[in-house]
Amino acid sequence: MDLRKLKTLIDLVSESGISELEVNEGEDRVRIVNSGSAAPAGQIVHTNPAPAPAPQAAPVVAAALASTPVTEAPAAESGSVARSPMVGTFYRAPNPESPNFVSIGDTVKVGQTLCIIEAMKLLNEIESEYAGVVKEILCENGQGVEFDQPLFIIA
Repeated sequence: MDLRKLKTLIDLVSESGISELEVNEGEDRVRIVNSGSAAPAGQIVHTNPAPAPAPQAAPVVAAALASTPVTEAPAAESGSVARSPMVGTFYRAPNPESPNFVSIGDTVKVGQTLCIIEAMKLLNEIESEYAGVVKEILCENGQGVEFDQPLFIIA
């Protein structure tokens, strides 16, 4: 098969919009695949924006969930709320045999360790930003916590 015939076949495939053409001529065999057809490109463009709203919908749900602790805020008006600075696992003590860092009714100072949050195998001591008395502990030992989740109420 000569090159002019091949070029003509390639032009026919690209202009017609078909995705594939196979031609057998004697012992010669040619298969032309049109990977740049308009229909698949349009589908790809339409499928990329479609997933984008879905992840944006998740933060809306997360924002709705984040508003739930805000409803707890009126109960916290009598004190300051110590919040989680990261996502991780909440621990009240440095290890299972040790006493808790703080308990309800304890007086805390600014900079005093309240708890530990384990994130990515690192133990992060969470220090109090407020001085006062621990009124409420809002998490259970070993519970997963989210960023900005209320942990303690200190009045």
